[in-house]
Amino acid sequence: MKKFNKSSEESEEKIRVKLPRGKEVLGIIEQRLGGNKMMVNCLDGKSRNCRVPGRLKRKLWLRPNDIVIIEPWELDGQKGDVTFKYKPNHVAWLRKNGFLEKEKIEF
Repeated sequence: MKKFNKSSEESEEKIRVKLPRGKEVLGIIEQRLGGNKMMVNCLDGKSRNCRVPGRLKRKLWLRPNDIVIIEPWELDGQKGDVTFKYKPNHVAWLRKNGFLEKEKIEF
């Protein structure tokens, strides 16, 4: 018989959350535009027309109100690439630690 410590079951698990680095920005998907393009409201105040790169097309399934990481294009600041989608438990962690503003994000 295995014995489990109650303290280990009750303790909080550590969550590793990917954060934006360098030029990357957090964003919320507003609307799907068809194909692999969508309008994303970024937390830097801009609304960008973003696309999912071909290498991630089948891996990322995106819907409106998903929280994502955007990498803006160098030439045109109004466009960008979606590089990562957050899972619901990661979104809760981001809210708890102040990376997402509660007024802007509603589900």
